[in-house]
Amino acid sequence: MDGNIIGLVAVTLFFGIPLAAMYTYYRVRKLRTEERLAAIARGANVPMEPDLSEAAHSRRWGILLAAISLGYMAMMAIIAHSEPDAGKALAVGIVPLAAGLGFLLDFALIRKDLKSAAGSH
Repeated sequence: MDGNIIGLVAVTLFFGIPLAAMYTYYRVRKLRTEERLAAIARGANVPMEPDLSEAAHSRRWGILLAAISLGYMAMMAIIAHSEPDAGKALAVGIVPLAAGLGFLLDFALIRKDLKSAAGSH
């Protein structure tokens, strides 16, 4: 019985946490939009905040994925000292680490392209 409950909780959290995060993001964005529209309706001058550039998005995702994967890999390395099978789970951390490094490489290439384009003018 305990194994079934643990599996149910794991699946529920696996799907529930991302859904809750997406809903929260949607609500915050909707509230910001409504606040801006209300301020404009009152005649207030509302500065528009620029979205992050493509390079900033790549940098942010690269740092987040690399940090998360390194933390996961460190946790599994510590657990592997007492549970030998956890060493196999350590290898799973390579996937987000590679994705994070790919995003950081993308950031570096975008920045290099922007510098070369600015230098040619």
